[in-house]
Amino acid sequence: MRRMNSQSNLERVKFTGGPHALRLRRMGIDTYQEPIIYMRADCAVCRSEGFAARSRVRIATEHTSLVATVNVVQGDGLLGEHEAGLSEVAWRRLEATEGAMVMLSHPEPLRSFGYVRAKLYGQRLDGAQLGEIVGDIAMNRYTDVQLSAFISACTEDRLDLDEVVALTEAMVGTGERLQWDFPQVMDKHCVGGLPGNRTTPIIVAIVAACGLPIPKTSSRAITSPAGTADAMETLAPVDLDLTAMRRVVEQEGGCVVWGGAVDLAPADDVLIRVERALDIDSDAQLVASVLSKKIAAGATHVVIDVPVGPTAKVRGDGAAADLTRHLTAVARRLGLPIAVEITDGSQPVGHGIGPALEARDVLAVLRGHHLAPRDLRARALKLAARIIEIARGVDSERSLQEATEILADGRAWQKFQAICEAQGGMREPPAARYVQAVEAADHGSVVAIDNRRLARVAKLAGAPNAPAAGVDLHFRLGERVSKGDTLFDIHAESPGELAYALDYLANQPVIVSVGDLEGL
Repeated sequence: MRRMNSQSNLERVKFTGGPHALRLRRMGIDTYQEPIIYMRADCAVCRSEGFAARSRVRIATEHTSLVATVNVVQGDGLLGEHEAGLSEVAWRRLEATEGAMVMLSHPEPLRSFGYVRAKLYGQRLDGAQLGEIVGDIAMNRYTDVQLSAFISACTEDRLDLDEVVALTEAMVGTGERLQWDFPQVMDKHCVGGLPGNRTTPIIVAIVAACGLPIPKTSSRAITSPAGTADAMETLAPVDLDLTAMRRVVEQEGGCVVWGGAVDLAPADDVLIRVERALDIDSDAQLVASVLSKKIAAGATHVVIDVPVGPTAKVRGDGAAADLTRHLTAVARRLGLPIAVEITDGSQPVGHGIGPALEARDVLAVLRGHHLAPRDLRARALKLAARIIEIARGVDSERSLQEATEILADGRAWQKFQAICEAQGGMREPPAARYVQAVEAADHGSVVAIDNRRLARVAKLAGAPNAPAAGVDLHFRLGERVSKGDTLFDIHAESPGELAYALDYLANQPVIVSVGDLEGL
């Protein structure tokens, strides 16, 4: 594997010190991806420069600089007169050390935001303009309000094909770009919106076991009960750097690691954070997000899973067709062969929703347990077979047979264990201390499952931050239920989190609907 260094998200600067300098303190506050600097209201720098809450400030050390958002601290309880505090993400990005001196100043005017304003008024953007916008986003020069404006400017059909291609290329250029010493590099992605759809670890094990390299970088949850990296982390370390990732892939042919640790298309991570808060996910942004990550990871062939259902992210056949068309057109322009698979998104996949519960399902499938979720097994086999099909040019029946044999005879399980050991050691997922059953109030059949509300229950129970928390679903659509049967269990690591989930459940419409199938 070779890595190509793209534009860094830190600027190299000349440090001059002077009256605008303050001494750094690490505050230990998690502000997710938004760098925050904490300044006393009565500090000379804050008053002289006119910094107020939510102002933007450029912070420079002897080696690096970044732009952060000001939070103002009243009184002298947290900071000394000549001190400034940094949030955790700001501390890491600035490569700060305790007590180091930093120079503060107003950031340079943000020229690229003028292009965003133009786009809001319907003007077309060229590749250079989009590149400047995305570069500034990766350098954290945009406030959340400005990010929201850019996201809004790209919704619906406001970006044409050339603009989406340029946006994707710009996202690739903001971070690392991997090149592997393999003729083919496989990858898989799901557009999301379906609880429990944890096929990736199974697919990686099958594909790697049949000799096809699949270096899989995965995300953590942002608003869902679990991301693939969260579930995988209950089984093995995922926070690997590029050197460790290379070692694992060269040794075992595949990996499942957290993408945030390897700095692939970092501007995309910033945009996703705000998109989720706005609940906006346009086709253009989704296409650029998915394809930029795959290109940056060095993939040569990609299978994309698009679940479709009334409470999934993609809610109908028309929307699925539009998304498929956009993905295919942009990927073709960028020279990346992809295959889009439309799958059932009408209900969760597997039983577990939450990191450890989803990992338990993955292990059951790989180990061939008789109680393993059949739908998770079937979906993973279908997608793994599609990867084998496009890589080797064989027909779908033959590729499915090969994938099925690799899973059935234990080769996939052996490969998965080897990958986990190479990533730092395999472990069993944890179990929750508190479990509460949710029972059916009537006899009948399961006629509907609300994916979004069920995921909300899992999150309120503590997932993904509490790895063992979540929901364990016991019935599928169409299955018969008797009054008093447990529809699902809520798992929590503390009584308070369990109480939150139960309170939400008591005030919601029915999440798992039981009724008469013949009446539908």
